[in-house]
Amino acid sequence: MSKKHYNNDIMSELRELLQDNLNIEFISAVLSNPRKKDGMTKVRVRPLLKGERLLFQIETLQNNQAFHQNVASGEACALLTGYMENMRQMQLTTTGYLYTVLVSKKGKVTVKQKAQQTVCREVDRGHDRRKRYILEEGIPVPFLQDLGVMTEDGKIVRARTDKFRQVNRFLEFIEDILPQLDRDRELTILDFGCGKSYLTFAVYYYLHELKNYDIRVIGLDLKKEVIRHCNELGRKYGYEKLTFLEGNIADYRGVSQVDMVITLHACDTATDYALAKAVGWEAKVILSVPCCQHELNGQIDSDVLRPLLQYGLIRERTAALFTDALRAQYLEREGYDTQILEFIDMEHTPKNILIRAVRTGKRKENQEAIRRCEEFLHVSPMLGKLLAQEGNDR
Repeated sequence: MSKKHYNNDIMSELRELLQDNLNIEFISAVLSNPRKKDGMTKVRVRPLLKGERLLFQIETLQNNQAFHQNVASGEACALLTGYMENMRQMQLTTTGYLYTVLVSKKGKVTVKQKAQQTVCREVDRGHDRRKRYILEEGIPVPFLQDLGVMTEDGKIVRARTDKFRQVNRFLEFIEDILPQLDRDRELTILDFGCGKSYLTFAVYYYLHELKNYDIRVIGLDLKKEVIRHCNELGRKYGYEKLTFLEGNIADYRGVSQVDMVITLHACDTATDYALAKAVGWEAKVILSVPCCQHELNGQIDSDVLRPLLQYGLIRERTAALFTDALRAQYLEREGYDTQILEFIDMEHTPKNILIRAVRTGKRKENQEAIRRCEEFLHVSPMLGKLLAQEGNDR
C-alpha cells in the first residue's frame, strides 16, 4: 500500500483525487468522522445511471435523517470536497483500487491506495435499487443461516429482516473505524457479555473473512451453556481465532494487550468494568451499548431537579442518559474521541445508545466540569471510581 502526504493546498489535492475517480469505474465512497458532532455525521455516494447519463447519488446523514441528491461528476466533486472540510476520513472504492483518505487535526492529508485483489462484481447503478448492506443478500453467510436469517442460497427470510438490518447496522459502526486498525499485526478483540454472540460472529466474519484482517476474537460470558454452543458454532464455521470463555468482566485477566473492546448490553455497572478494562489496556476502539443503568437512579438527589425527578419513568430515563453522558466524559478525559450514537437493540426493544470511542491519546481537560456535574447531581459513578483506582495502582 502506497502513501502520499499532502501539506499544501489540501482541498485541491482532494479535488484532484475525486476528479480522477468519479467516472464509470467508481463504486462507492463514504465520508465519516466529522470534526463537528452537531451537524452532518456521514456522507455516502454511489453511481446512478439514468438513461445513458452517469450521475452520482449523494446521501447525507444529519439529525437521524437522510437527504439525497443526484448530481453530475463536476458538482459531485465540488460537494464532496466541501464536505471533507468537516470530515476526518473518506473511503473511496473503484473497480481497480481502494482509497483511504485521512485528515489530521492539523490538516495533514494522508491518502492510502491499494489495488483490488479480486475482480469486482458489476456495479449496480439502478435508480430504485435496494439499500446496499455490508452483508449482502444473495451471498450465503453461515452464522446468518444458523440464526434463521438467511436461506441456504443467501436469501433473507422475510420474518427476520429486522435482525438482518440490525447486524448490518452494527457493522457500519465497525466500518467507520477501519482506518484506526493496524493491518500489519494480529489484532485482539474482546466482546464482554457476548451472550448468543450474533454480533461476535458478525465482527469476525466481516473483519477476517471480508476485510482480511489478522484478528483474534474472544467472547466472554457467564452462561456456560451459551459458551459451549458458541464454541461449537465457531468450530463448525472454521473460525480458528474465535474463542468463547466463561467468566466475569471484572475478573478477566486473560490478555495483556487489546485493540478493540465490545460490550453489548452488559447490565448496569458491568459496562463500567468493561470500559475501565478497555482504558487500562489503552484499547484503540471501544464499542459499548449500555443496559439497565440503575446506579445513578438510586443516587441522584438535586434540589433543582427534584420536582422533575419525582416521576419514576422520567427519573429512570434521565438517570440512564446522565450515566452514559458521564461515561463519555470520562473516556474523553482518558484520551478518547467519543461519540454517542443511536443503535437498534438486538432484542427489538426501543433504540439504544451506543458509545463509540477511538483512542487519540489527547486527554480532554474536563475533570473540573465532571466534578461539578457529579456534585450537582450528588452522584459517584462506578466508572469514575474504577478509573481513579486504576490511576492509583499505576
